[in-house]
Amino acid sequence: MASPREDPPMEDVDEENRPPLTRALLHRSATNNTSQVAMVGSNPCPIESLDYEMIENDLFDQNWRTRATGDQVRYVVLKWTFCFAIGILTGIVGFVINLAVENVAGFKHAAVSTLMESSSYWTAFWLFAGTNLVLLLFASSITAFVSPAAGGSGIPEVKAYLNGVDAPNIFSLKTLAVKMVGNIAAVSSSLHVGKAGPMVHTGACIAAIFGHGGSRKYGLTCRWLRYFKNDRDRRDLVTIGAGAGVAAAFRAPVGGVVFALESLSSWWRSALIWRSFFTTAVVAVVLRLFIELCGTGKCGMFGKGGLIMYDVSTMFDDLMTYHLKDIPTVILIGVIGALLGGLYNFLMMKVLRVYNMINERGRTHKLLLAATVSIFTSCCIFSLPWLAPCRPCPTTGPHSSPNRNCHSLNRFRRFQCPPGHYNDLASLFLNINDDAIRNLYTTGTNDVYHPASMVTFFLASYALGILSYGVVAPSGLFVPIILTGATYGRLVAMLLGDHSGLDHGLVAILGSASFLGGTLRMTVSVCVIILELTNNLLLLPLVMLVMLISKTVADSFNSSIYDLILQLKGLPHLDGHAEPYMRQLAVGDVVAGPLRTFNGVEKVRNIVHTLRTTKHHAFPVIDEPPFSDKPVLYGLVLRAHLLVLLKKREFLMAPQRYPKEYVDRRFQAQDFDKRGSGKQDAISDVEVSPEEMEMYVDLHPFTNTSPYTVVETMSLAKALLLFREVGLRHLLVVPKACDRSPVVGILTRHDFMPEHILGLNPGLLGSRWKRLRWHKGVVAKYFRSLIVWIANTG
Repeated sequence: MASPREDPPMEDVDEENRPPLTRALLHRSATNNTSQVAMVGSNPCPIESLDYEMIENDLFDQNWRTRATGDQVRYVVLKWTFCFAIGILTGIVGFVINLAVENVAGFKHAAVSTLMESSSYWTAFWLFAGTNLVLLLFASSITAFVSPAAGGSGIPEVKAYLNGVDAPNIFSLKTLAVKMVGNIAAVSSSLHVGKAGPMVHTGACIAAIFGHGGSRKYGLTCRWLRYFKNDRDRRDLVTIGAGAGVAAAFRAPVGGVVFALESLSSWWRSALIWRSFFTTAVVAVVLRLFIELCGTGKCGMFGKGGLIMYDVSTMFDDLMTYHLKDIPTVILIGVIGALLGGLYNFLMMKVLRVYNMINERGRTHKLLLAATVSIFTSCCIFSLPWLAPCRPCPTTGPHSSPNRNCHSLNRFRRFQCPPGHYNDLASLFLNINDDAIRNLYTTGTNDVYHPASMVTFFLASYALGILSYGVVAPSGLFVPIILTGATYGRLVAMLLGDHSGLDHGLVAILGSASFLGGTLRMTVSVCVIILELTNNLLLLPLVMLVMLISKTVADSFNSSIYDLILQLKGLPHLDGHAEPYMRQLAVGDVVAGPLRTFNGVEKVRNIVHTLRTTKHHAFPVIDEPPFSDKPVLYGLVLRAHLLVLLKKREFLMAPQRYPKEYVDRRFQAQDFDKRGSGKQDAISDVEVSPEEMEMYVDLHPFTNTSPYTVVETMSLAKALLLFREVGLRHLLVVPKACDRSPVVGILTRHDFMPEHILGLNPGLLGSRWKRLRWHKGVVAKYFRSLIVWIANTG
């Protein structure tokens, strides 16, 4: 049975045959890419949507009726057990990554420092550059050849997944392994990247593996594990794992929960808050245990655990004070951070597009680009400190060294300077980012850094952060942004001089907060993370103020960096707001044909033919005489369930219903459980004989009898709110009149995307929702007016 008016779901449409406005935003001539390496030329693979809807049919009712009280208790206990295990494993992984980075990078820097002290400058350079090149090529190679989905930070993928977008391999065990090893190598290679973003993806991978509900391959097929074979429970676990990753990266348990709530999750429940908070608390306890273990000196150069805590309040509490007269300085920092953040996002997108054109040529070009960036970074890091003057070691303050041997504290680098002196620029460049940030955050160090060194390091950090992120390797944005913001904060404090009474370390913290707000556009979560990092609640009012200012001003220029990446990659992320033109359209204006439907009792030949000729993932089931007096919508059957029925070959010789006892005896609910992410059956795997083609299948017991439906006259804006809030994959459109076909079409995620809607209605292009944006023409106009005003007043 065929009827017009259904647009094929976005995940089911061949990109090459799609109209230009509805193709992926990243590369108009290619299909959607799913991994973070999409921007640097990975192999394309299809985009799927997730099934968050509760399916109600005869098998579902049977499953819940037979679930005993013990099973329900076991299900709840298992949820909390999984949360505990996720916290333990994520904490261990976070510690191992920090431990490896501190030791690998630490031994490299120690060897370079030893050669520099013996005046073997060229040998030190070749050792430094060669080690960085080998480490980055290793990280890029395993990413490009083993798991391209492990590249980048992974936060956009996690955000898209929690919004309802699925993609193969983003949470696989192979991706987890490459993410961990590759991130250690990439961060240790002195590339200007961090490990916080990859830790979010790592925690989500760990949680998603728990959500697979067992494995037949490895013999993990316990009956109670199958309760997690659905996208709803997997979504909750991934949300918890992502929050645990933030907690492991920053030792910020509350910040992890708030980050998952504010920045990642599209659906949130109070029960999820409890489980997420429990998991992050477990992570914090695990990290504390390892920190105490390393306090005995058994962890090599691990020190205090890297980016786990910047405790700046232990000493000099009087330097953390501020007064009302300092508010203008804070406002200035917020505005500057917003301007720098907006420019950072703009330049980042330009660079990523260039990297895509280079790397889409193949793996060789990916490695060549990584090698080029590594060599350029090493040359900058090693050459720029020669421009800085040598400064005597401080004798007072937190970095004081009575014997003037300050470089032995691993805070300062002697570089080419004589004994008893240090190179402030080398102390920032030739340290891992965590130690550099700790140096900049430390209070009571107003005279430690030269203003020229701060300018040089800020420009280099800003540029290297933009150039480093698109390399095919696991890399994050959080730490480079924190470091760059801290540098510009100290620079502002130096330029203000006596006009501001704020300590330079305090202003560095505010600079990091403002730059984070200007790039990531997060407020509450970043504020909490900053407070937990610095362990100082006195900063709360200032951090709140600077975050609000920086985000508000930066939103006038462009979106957050993660939203821009989602757009570049063509991931169909549904925003929480409806465009104004959606109120002018009804759902009947966007659905398109042909609509494929099945009868309640359908011939096998028709099912096989439809599955082979379409890629739709759901089909309306319509009862017709003799099963009903007139055509009536019975429900919605999924493609995956049809493939299970064809594989089981429980066919009927005549068009009739299955006896109820036959269904209870021959079918089980676990036969139709959702498989792991990216794992699906295909119609090409099903073999049906010519005799079986003429037989019948009763679809009634397997059809979702309560799908969400909307009338065709409902506004598209209202339908979008329903679609997103409930977490739907398919939304049936029914007619207004009763004398028509019982179903008009199916709305999918693709039908709500602006590219599709504006492609059908180009006249609505001018009515898109827009924030207050500063465009080039407006900026140029005000700049010319300013020049004229200055000339006239002068």
